[in-house]
Parts: sequence; C-alpha cells; structure tokens
Amino acid sequence: MVEQITPVEFVERCRQGELWQLVDVREAWELETARIADTLHVPLRDLPARLGELDPARPVAFICHVGGRSGRAAEYCAARGFARVANIAGGIDAWSVTVDPAIPRY
Repeated sequence: MVEQITPVEFVERCRQGELWQLVDVREAWELETARIADTLHVPLRDLPARLGELDPARPVAFICHVGGRSGRAAEYCAARGFARVANIAGGIDAWSVTVDPAIPRY
C-alpha cells in the first residue's frame, strides 16, 4: 500500500526520527532547476534497473514535479515487496510552496 503524504507531513516525520529514503524520480534537467538536498536521484525510467540501490526494509518516499511519476514509482516498489512506501503529494511544486520557498517553482 502506498501512503500519500504532504511535504509538510514528510518533513515532520523525519524530524520525529523516521529514517526515510527520499528518491527524486524527475529528469536531470529538472534537478538542475529545483533540488531538495539529501535525495537520491533515480529517474523513473531507470528505477527497475536501480531498485537494488534502495533498502526495502526502510521507508521510502518518492517525489517528482507534482506527484504523478512519483506515484507510479511508489506503486512499483510497493508491488515488489517494499515494506513502507509513500508518494509526496504535490511533488516539489508543493514542497516549494509549503516547506522551502527558496526552491524554485517551474
């Protein structure tokens, strides 16, 4: 099952000590425009080949521009046995508005 969590909820859970893996599934050019520190960049098309880079025992959250690609990535991992998977609802666009206005919107 995939959780839908807001950027604010994600940040709060991390502050409370949850050890999330944050995976950005956007394209490289998108990261050049707007990036969150301490994320693993795995473009959606590369996820099947790079799945081994993620720890299926730790919670993993996916983020993209507005939530569509990250939702597909989360569903993919959930179907492959990852214990706890989340989609960052609203993506980096919502993150820019609600968590860090220094991250450019595009």
